[in-house]
Amino acid sequence: MDFVVGLPRTRLKHDSIWVIVDRLTKSAHFLPVKMTDMAPHYAKLSPIGWFEPTEVQLLGPNLVHDALKKVALIRQRLKTTQSRQKGYTYVHRRKLEFNEGDQVFLKVSPMKGVMRFGKKGKLSPRFIGPYRILKRIGEVAYKLELPALMTLVHPVFHVSMLREYVPDLAHIISPEVVEINDDLTHDEEPVEILD
Repeated sequence: MDFVVGLPRTRLKHDSIWVIVDRLTKSAHFLPVKMTDMAPHYAKLSPIGWFEPTEVQLLGPNLVHDALKKVALIRQRLKTTQSRQKGYTYVHRRKLEFNEGDQVFLKVSPMKGVMRFGKKGKLSPRFIGPYRILKRIGEVAYKLELPALMTLVHPVFHVSMLREYVPDLAHIISPEVVEINDDLTHDEEPVEILD
């Protein structure tokens, strides 16, 4: 805070410029002022709060008590809101647990845009199987009995990759053998040409 004094008077009788530098934003404010009669007033103003020091009134314990009541009310309302949201989330959620010997489908298209079994997008099968569960590993993993075609795939899967099998012959989708060339491409031949 500084003053530029000794300037000619303006139409509004200002004869000085009050320079205030904000340290946080590193910007300067230039205010035209009347220095002749206001200098003692400007000297009293605090850079912490631009108000008269005599205007400050402390409310004491009442202020603290009111603030604590408001904090308690906010916490209670947040807790209510969180429990309501939790109720919305868990309505459709069910805990998946399987036993040894159960049949399950295995999820094969974990991401959008991944091409599985020669089909892309909505038409690609999302689950293959069914496969028998050999063993439960930990809380959320299961070891499956995979066919010989899938020897390169690790047989332990998270429960989110499995779906309960309901016996129906239309559900069975077997993985096809895809011959991959040395340059990591494969050849597709049409099954039937329609005119």
